[in-house]
Amino acid sequence: MANTRSDWEQRFQSLTLEGRAFIDGQYRSALSGDTFECTSPVDGRFLANVASTDEADANAAVIVARQAFESGVWAKLAPAERKRILIRFADLILDHQDELALLETLDMGKPISDSLAIDVPATANAIRWSAEAIDKIYDEVAPTPADQLGLITREPSGVVAAIVPWNFPLIMASWKFAPALAAGNSFILKPSEKSPLTAIRIAQLALDAGIPKGVFNVLPGFGHTVGKALALHQDVDVLAFTGSTAVAKQLLIYSGQSNMKRVWLEAGGKSPNVVFADAPDLHAAAQAAASAIAFNQGEVCTAGSRLLVERSIRDQFIPLLVDALKAWKPGHALDPQTTVGAVVDARQLESVLRYIEIGKEQGARLIAGGNRTLEETGGLYVEPAIFDGVTNAMTIAREEIFGPVLSVITFDTVEEALQIANDSIFGLAAGVWTSDLSKAHTFSRGLRAGSVWVNQYDGGDMTAPFGGFKQSGNGRDKSLHAFDKYTELKATWIKL
Repeated sequence: MANTRSDWEQRFQSLTLEGRAFIDGQYRSALSGDTFECTSPVDGRFLANVASTDEADANAAVIVARQAFESGVWAKLAPAERKRILIRFADLILDHQDELALLETLDMGKPISDSLAIDVPATANAIRWSAEAIDKIYDEVAPTPADQLGLITREPSGVVAAIVPWNFPLIMASWKFAPALAAGNSFILKPSEKSPLTAIRIAQLALDAGIPKGVFNVLPGFGHTVGKALALHQDVDVLAFTGSTAVAKQLLIYSGQSNMKRVWLEAGGKSPNVVFADAPDLHAAAQAAASAIAFNQGEVCTAGSRLLVERSIRDQFIPLLVDALKAWKPGHALDPQTTVGAVVDARQLESVLRYIEIGKEQGARLIAGGNRTLEETGGLYVEPAIFDGVTNAMTIAREEIFGPVLSVITFDTVEEALQIANDSIFGLAAGVWTSDLSKAHTFSRGLRAGSVWVNQYDGGDMTAPFGGFKQSGNGRDKSLHAFDKYTELKATWIKL
């Protein structure tokens, strides 16, 4: 295992980077021959030429995925056998954890320590968890008259396509392909063009684990080409997506324009993190608030980007927050000591910096960070920023920035806090800090959010469903509820 930046640089020198699509059990160039350059936001280095797939490649992948599904080579395997193969897949991911962590960091900029300790193990765990669950989900027998037998069975949907984001390339993909594959579907993964390399790599690991060819396919490319083709395809049964709300809405339109495929969406967020005066530990709350906006460079759909602080503790809490943020300092992403890596690409960096300027223009007070830094590295780094004096009407409090920009909003009453927290088109997650159990419970019930964390931020594991209310999407990743997205219920009524 690499332990220093130099070790990781040496590890990179030995890597063979694959940029081709994976269809029917083999790597292939795009049928058009088109490619795009994949460069690292860490330092600007060239990584690979990646296949730019389009409608023709989507058609090819759907054909082989459908053939694999109809043949039953995977779908008709006993659940226990699918479980065995998927557990082997998870093991292979851990066997290649250094390689995958390095690819993840170089491709999208996150700190290598996070890729190694969080992203790769969480991916393996998601696969293993779904695999272990699949032979423990029972079908049902309806309560029928004596001369009737009613069977309620859960069957795989067919061909599932997933379009996943660049902020957690492996984890977000595994939350979708793990339950979909465990249930017996064929799968087509469209990774973000900003971070395609780990998805391309694990396709071979899936085959090595024993997943039959044609069952797991990967199509790198752009949303407006191959992503759109999959969303409009008449023979894709299910489309799963994580990304922006604007794209999510377009995918719903594509479903209606094609075959009414099931569309499951995890979209944007502008999550409130509410600190009441009776919070059990203000220091812990400040530490969590800093982490909630700076972790993964703020490129997190559940980032606690709106910090609601009760006015009576504001003057006490803000210095704790500013101090806590000092631990989150941008550094070279291959340095194991780095806590904040690079923003994914120049376009995203420009967007984050523009939002910081908008915050200033609208009267918010920048009290920490907010500057581009480490330009000499050739990388794309920005200091996590804190704005005080924000109102919920300001742009930085309304729109998802997807960067390390925190808006501090003060409130006076529980009712006002709840009104501000819910005053958003989004409803993905929220945090609540209080020592009052009744307040914690009633406030949590009042929040229109898919996940609520009390006296912590970003809690939970694979046993808890994840998804949003309102324009944060529909359906749930993780937990047994994820299987609902990739299966159909059939009622069979038999006269005896």
